[in-house]
Amino acid sequence: MDFRLKVFKMVAEQLSFTKASKLLFISQPAVTKHINELEKQYGKPLFNRHGNSITLTADGEILLDYASKIIELYIKLEQELIDSQKELPKKISLAASTTIAQYILPSLLSKFKSVYPHTAISLINQNSERIEALVLQKKTDLGLSEGTTHNPTLHYEAFIKDEIVLATRIANTNLKSDDISLEELARLPIVIRESGSGTLNIIENALKEKGLRFQKMNIQIQLGSTESIKNYLQSSNAYAFLSIHSIAKELKNHSFKIVDVKALRIERTFQFVSLHGDYDKTAERLKNFFITHYNLME
Repeated sequence: MDFRLKVFKMVAEQLSFTKASKLLFISQPAVTKHINELEKQYGKPLFNRHGNSITLTADGEILLDYASKIIELYIKLEQELIDSQKELPKKISLAASTTIAQYILPSLLSKFKSVYPHTAISLINQNSERIEALVLQKKTDLGLSEGTTHNPTLHYEAFIKDEIVLATRIANTNLKSDDISLEELARLPIVIRESGSGTLNIIENALKEKGLRFQKMNIQIQLGSTESIKNYLQSSNAYAFLSIHSIAKELKNHSFKIVDVKALRIERTFQFVSLHGDYDKTAERLKNFFITHYNLME
């Protein structure tokens, strides 16, 4: 299923890019990008823009009708395919990076257990290097990594896109706008992960490309986990770069907000990791299940 249709349907139902971004766990610029791509593809505007409000155009109404039907058919197709392939091993093991293990897999595994109640699942939370080792040693059925390393003996397949965004508590009103420049970013009190964190490396490299270095920024504190950073933000006016998936609940309950930094996008791809040339039916079934149900989640 084209993820852009899901984005369009959510915006059309909410009539708000902001609300849609929070419900889809992606940033507002990402929502805007998906809608712009659809409008470019069809050569027609799908929304009327009225300042801070939007309404569907006549063409948008038509697309919403078809998008709803396509998504409904996709759900029926998935269910029919699942019903025809109920059997899986009694035990399945997964190894996943922290963000995936904590914020993405739990809801997917809950759905998985409702479909395959007799299959026991174990999930190991490891760094990317350790995940690759477990896959190579055949000690896990499937690896899910957020790392950027690539071992030539392993097969990597894209799972979902992730965006690392600048977040702060909703009560933080120190900024006049939630749309800031790189120069303003350099002066903000920032919380970062501990040295050696893969996510920290991605953030650091993205900032270097824009001419910013941590040494010249206002780094307030380093903490050892995403959850500790989130807890720190809840009681301070500091800011932190976090995976948008890790703050989904906080965005929904309006305790966190995203601050858009002009000219800065930090994206990565979560990946499935498996052995090269070793087709495993269980691993393939897991991949298909996770991709399909992630795309269907709202």
